[in-house]
Amino acid sequence: MPVVVQKYGGTSVGTRERIQHVADRVARTREGGNDVLVVVSAMGDTTDDLLRMANEITLVPEPRELDMLLTSGERIAMSLLAIAVNARGCRAASYTGSQAGIITDTQHGKARIVEVRPGRIRESLDAGNVVILAGFQGLSTSYDITTLGRGGSDTTAVAMAAALGANVCEIYTDVDGVFTADPRLEPSARKLDRISYEEMLELSAAGAKVLQLRCVEYARRHGVHLRVLPALTDGEGTWVVEQDEIPTLEQALIRGVALDTDEAKVTLDEVPDRPGIAAAIFKAIAAEGINVDMIVQNVSHAGRTDLSFTVPRAELQRIHEVLQGIVSDVEALRYSTDDGIAKLSLVGAGMKSSPGVAADMFDALATEGINIEMISTSSIRISCVIRAADAERAVQTVHQRFGLSDDVLEGEG
Repeated sequence: MPVVVQKYGGTSVGTRERIQHVADRVARTREGGNDVLVVVSAMGDTTDDLLRMANEITLVPEPRELDMLLTSGERIAMSLLAIAVNARGCRAASYTGSQAGIITDTQHGKARIVEVRPGRIRESLDAGNVVILAGFQGLSTSYDITTLGRGGSDTTAVAMAAALGANVCEIYTDVDGVFTADPRLEPSARKLDRISYEEMLELSAAGAKVLQLRCVEYARRHGVHLRVLPALTDGEGTWVVEQDEIPTLEQALIRGVALDTDEAKVTLDEVPDRPGIAAAIFKAIAAEGINVDMIVQNVSHAGRTDLSFTVPRAELQRIHEVLQGIVSDVEALRYSTDDGIAKLSLVGAGMKSSPGVAADMFDALATEGINIEMISTSSIRISCVIRAADAERAVQTVHQRFGLSDDVLEGEG
């Protein structure tokens, strides 16, 4: 039988009633003649609650033990859903990430999948079971439990879909699909029927929460068909496909606006402007497993320059420890951090052949008196760092400037 992989987020299984609703959908899919594997996140705010409890004990919990703690949320959700599916007369069996053969590297908190050994899962499917799998977790090459980072259940689902040769990986969320902007910030945002892997990658990297970045990377690399669907209704959702699979009439200049409010800016003042200094700074940061996003270096004066970059806000505590050593090692004057920023991004494959997009975006922000502190671009994305207080207004004005709520988007056809 064809294999269908379904992933349900924390909101989708946040209550007993919603678990029952998901169980109904799963049972219908199985009765439709499919082998079904379901990946679940922890219920509601369980992961946040567990993390808060750990942080009340210490601001920097030991990573191995934190992973052991956080993975318990998914185990609860998978067991309850398996109980609910079994109660409907549809045989189900639940498995943790380690039982499912998801092997990761040794990086606690944001491990990467290095191999999937799906033998046990295949046997369970062949025995007629619906397989319920705990997302967000795996077993490291050192035999420790690891977590895959925020949104890691999406990656679990795509990895299993690739390993099993599934027809489709369905990601069920609390929204109706992928929109031209977060509809909570811009009510006129329009749902997209299709979006390319490339555009979805940029939106995810720019802060769109609908799909985890690594999930989209994995899907594109392994040719997994992705579909984002609403968990609580029967909407059509959004397909994530190759660019050449999108009909010409649906191809747009701009696909959407994304906002990331989870980053902070770091500035090193009066850094010596000589070869090797930037390498020393970013090697020290990378050694701590901290991801750097945007980087801006000012023009040098008297042999010294200022260097600014952005990092995840959650890493600020760790970055302080790193920077204290860096300032001394590279003989910089001082460093400062700023967590009052947001990153606004405009994404669209049509930018590749359309000059003037950046100018229009900057003009829209200037019209609203919104200052740009940093700029970063790719062939299909323009990102600006602005003040967090201006973020919602910035999304609305840029969305309006490019007519993204219209039925026919600018540049289509």
